[in-house]
Amino acid sequence: MRIFRSALYVLAAAAVVGCGNGDSGGTADTGGGTVGGKTGGGGQKIDIAVIPKGSTHDFWKHVHQGANEAAEELKKEGIDVTIDFQGPQVESDKNSQINMIDTMLSKKVKGIVLAPLDDKALAPSVDKAVGQDTPVVVIDSDVNTDKYVSFVATDNEKGGHMAGAEMIKRLGGKGRIAVLRYNVGSASTDKREKGFIDEIQANGKGITIVSMDQYAGPTRESAAKAAENMLAAYVKADGSPNLDGIYCPNESSTAGMLKVLEGKNWGGKVHFIGFDAAPDLVDGLNKGSIDALVVQNPEKMGHDGVMTLVEYITGKNKSPEKRIDTGAYLITKDNVTQPDMAKLVQPAKE
Repeated sequence: MRIFRSALYVLAAAAVVGCGNGDSGGTADTGGGTVGGKTGGGGQKIDIAVIPKGSTHDFWKHVHQGANEAAEELKKEGIDVTIDFQGPQVESDKNSQINMIDTMLSKKVKGIVLAPLDDKALAPSVDKAVGQDTPVVVIDSDVNTDKYVSFVATDNEKGGHMAGAEMIKRLGGKGRIAVLRYNVGSASTDKREKGFIDEIQANGKGITIVSMDQYAGPTRESAAKAAENMLAAYVKADGSPNLDGIYCPNESSTAGMLKVLEGKNWGGKVHFIGFDAAPDLVDGLNKGSIDALVVQNPEKMGHDGVMTLVEYITGKNKSPEKRIDTGAYLITKDNVTQPDMAKLVQPAKE
């Protein structure tokens, strides 16, 4: 979404300038000079925060990349945006994310792009920011308040339905499957799980979900342990899997499950559909250990989140769409090399 054009040169002169220094270990300073004034070329300078769910997964690196790309585009339009990009080390540390928001508010950032770790726990922080005249754009995962400017994300329930339809196709409409959920309170993955289960129950009448109440937890390591524990209950006497299909709803749960399946030499022996496109998951797809991946566009998510927020701050668009869909795509071994799909699975730039 390339939403800024030459009209921003006019708007920049009249809009409110940013403040705060934005310095921290996680800062990505895409501009230059001192926040809170004009750039040397006369453009506006705005300091914003981008707070993802985490900082280690490939997905969030793509979000960061997209946010920086937006800042570079805005610079060409005369608006110098400095992005302070910080996320928790572990994607269950809600308190850390709440503290990061408080820190950004104390720095007087002009706005926040937030991927909430928990739909309930982060709602008061969003309300607090808005109450202090700091607009918030929510990305990736929803939150239980309507005070944000816009929600920029994948249609997660639709993505779950896509995965379910592919599982039905792979199984010929019959079989035994398991769902390894992600983490309690994560709205995005809750919807991916719901979409998948609803699709199976509606259109896969011959398919039985034998397990759908176990959680992978926030890391690849916790996911591998959960996968090991879950699969231990579904082994035939000859050591082969007593399952026909498995579904995981995010990068870390998919990676943990992949590790265990390959460790048991079960790769390709059970149909496996996951979410997201980290390099090892794409490798698993190409080797046949994974049948399909539902892939998002995190780069677009970061880009459009920043663009929407700055457009709101500058007054270019005070009434953006409340819900902006960044797309979901089903990638298989057969289509992964197609140009549009290959672009979505490229590793993030370091």
